[in-house]
Amino acid sequence: MAMSGASRLILPASRALVGGSRGRAPGTGIAQATRQMSTLREVKVSVGDRSIHVVRRGDGPQAVLLMPGALGTATTDLLPQLEGLCPRTFSLVGWDPPGYGSSRPPARDFTDFFRRDAAMAVATMQRLGFHRFSMVGWSDGGITALCAAINHPEAVEKVVVWGSNAYIAKADIAMIEAVADVSQWSPRMRRPMEEVYGVEGFPRLWAGWVAAYMDYWHRGGDICSEEVHKVSCPTLVIHGANDAMVAEEHVHFLHETIPFAQKFIFEDGKHNLHMKYSDQFNKMVTEFLKQ
Repeated sequence: MAMSGASRLILPASRALVGGSRGRAPGTGIAQATRQMSTLREVKVSVGDRSIHVVRRGDGPQAVLLMPGALGTATTDLLPQLEGLCPRTFSLVGWDPPGYGSSRPPARDFTDFFRRDAAMAVATMQRLGFHRFSMVGWSDGGITALCAAINHPEAVEKVVVWGSNAYIAKADIAMIEAVADVSQWSPRMRRPMEEVYGVEGFPRLWAGWVAAYMDYWHRGGDICSEEVHKVSCPTLVIHGANDAMVAEEHVHFLHETIPFAQKFIFEDGKHNLHMKYSDQFNKMVTEFLKQ
C-alpha cells in the first residue's frame, strides 16, 4: 500500500508480515453528480417488494458493492470511487439503501436496519447476477458490510470499511448529539441532503436516524461487536485520525477482533477521507482487493 506523510499503515494484529454518513461531510451535490452520471448506468432492481436503485460502472472480473453512509446515496457519497476505481478491473455497483435516495418509496424503516440492509444488499447483488463480491462501505455502509460478512460469508469475498464501528461508545453519543439538530449545520453541509430529501424531509429522516442510533445505545450499544470475530474474509479497516464522528477506538477494536484484518490510518483524514484523499484511497482499495 502507498505511504505518504498524511497516513500510516499498521499490519494485521494477528500476523506480522501480511501485506459514513453521519454528521454529513459535504458530499456531491445533485447538479455535480448529474454532470458525471453519463459514465454510469442507472438500474432498478426488484428485491421482494422493494425497488432498489443502483448505479453501475465497469465490467471487470471483480464485483464490488459500494455502500454509502447515513442517509447517503451512491452518488452523493461515493462518486469519487465510482468514477475513480478502474472499470476494467471491477464491476462497480453503488446502491441507495432501502428508504434512502432513489430507493423510495417506501419510507425508511430504521428497525434493526444494519442487519436488514445487509440482507438486502446481498439479495440485490444476487439479483444482478453477482453471487460472490466484495463490499466497500463508508460509515453506516461499513457497518452494513460487516453484518453482511458475518451473516453471509458465502457471498462476501473481501471487505473494506472506514469511519465505521461495531458498537456505540459514549464518545460517539457526544458526537451524535452535537449534530442532531440539522438547523445548526452550515448550508454547505445541509445542501446535498436537502437536494435529495427536501428542506422539510431531510430533518425528519435525520431525526429518525438519530433516534435509531440512540436506541442502540440505550440497549447496550452493541451493533455487531459480539459477532464481528466471525468475519472470515480478508478485511481492511481505515480511519481518519481527525474523524469528528467516529471515535478512533473503533478502528483498533475492529483490527484486533477481525481475524487477519489490516488497518490503515490517515493522519490528516476526517470522516470523509475518501473524498479529500480519493486518489490515495482508491489506489489502496484497488491494491487490497486485487491481492
